[in-house]
Amino acid sequence: MVIKAGGTSPERPVVTGQATDRPAPVSRPFESTVADSDSSSGRLLEGLRPIVASAPESVAQARRHDEAVQSREHRASGGLLTPTGDITKKTDERVNDILLGPLERLALQWFCRHMPAWVNPDMLTAVGVLGGLIIALGYWLSNADKNFLWLVDFGLAVNWFGDSLDGTLARYRKIERFQYGYFLDHTVDTFTQTLICIGLGLSPFIGFNYAMLALVSYLQLGILTYVRTAVTGVFKMSYGKIGPTEVRFIVIGVNAVFYFSSNPLLHLPFINISLFNLIILSIAVAFFIHYIVVVLQQAAALNKQDRAQSHSSSAQ
Repeated sequence: MVIKAGGTSPERPVVTGQATDRPAPVSRPFESTVADSDSSSGRLLEGLRPIVASAPESVAQARRHDEAVQSREHRASGGLLTPTGDITKKTDERVNDILLGPLERLALQWFCRHMPAWVNPDMLTAVGVLGGLIIALGYWLSNADKNFLWLVDFGLAVNWFGDSLDGTLARYRKIERFQYGYFLDHTVDTFTQTLICIGLGLSPFIGFNYAMLALVSYLQLGILTYVRTAVTGVFKMSYGKIGPTEVRFIVIGVNAVFYFSSNPLLHLPFINISLFNLIILSIAVAFFIHYIVVVLQQAAALNKQDRAQSHSSSAQ
C-alpha cells in the first residue's frame, strides 16, 4: 500500500504497526532536508538523515587516540596515573626512615597482633582525632594550672596510637582502601594539627601569632609530602630522620620546658621576644628553610628527568 503526501511527494512504503501506520524512514541528503524546511508549512519533513552519521566511527577513533596518548604519557611519567586513566590506585612506595622507626614498627606490629577483631582502622582514626582534641583542651586548661600539660602529653600518646595504627592495622589485616584511606588520613591529620596549634595559641605559654606561624610551617611540609607523592609515586613521611613521631617527642620536650622553666622576655638586637615564643619561632623557621631546600632539590631532579625523557622521545 502506498500514499502520497500533499500530492507532490514521492511514493513511500507505509509500515503497519499496532497503534498507527507510520512511514518507514528514508535516508535523504542533508541538502534536501534543508530544502524541505523552506517549503510550505503543510509539507512534512521527510527522511532526516543525521548530520553525524559517521559519529560512531569518529568517537571510536577518538577513544583509540586518547588511549594511545594516555599510554605514552603513563610510560613517560614513570607509571603515574592520570584522571582519565585507571584511577584505582593501589599503593605508593612508602618511605618512613625515621629515627625511632625500628622501635615504632615493633610496637605497631605488637598492637596489630593483639588488637580485638571488632576494632577497625576507622575507629583508630577517630582515636587520633580524640587525641588532638585532648591536646588542644590541655593547652587551653593550662591557663588555670600548668599541670594540665600532663594532659597534653597524654593526648599526644593517644594521637600517636590512633594516627600511627590505623593504616598499619589495615595493611596487617589486608583490608586497605587506598584512595579512601589516603584521603581520610591526611585530611583528618590537617584538621588535628590545626586543633593542636589553636590550643597552643590559647595557652599561657605561646602567643597566638607564633602558634599560627608554627602551624603554617608544618602544613607546608605536609603539602610538600602530598605533592611529591602525586608527582613521584613515593610517599616520603620523614625528612632528615624526623617524622610525625619525632615531632610528638619534640612537643613533649617543649612541654617540659614550659613546665619546669620560666618564660623570661629576651631583648635581642632585632626583636623583644619571650623564651617560649623564640623556641616556637626557631622551630617554624627551621621548617620553612627545610621546605625551601627540599622544593629546590626536587624541582631540579624533576627538571633533569623531564628533559632526559624529552630528548629520548625526540630521538625516537
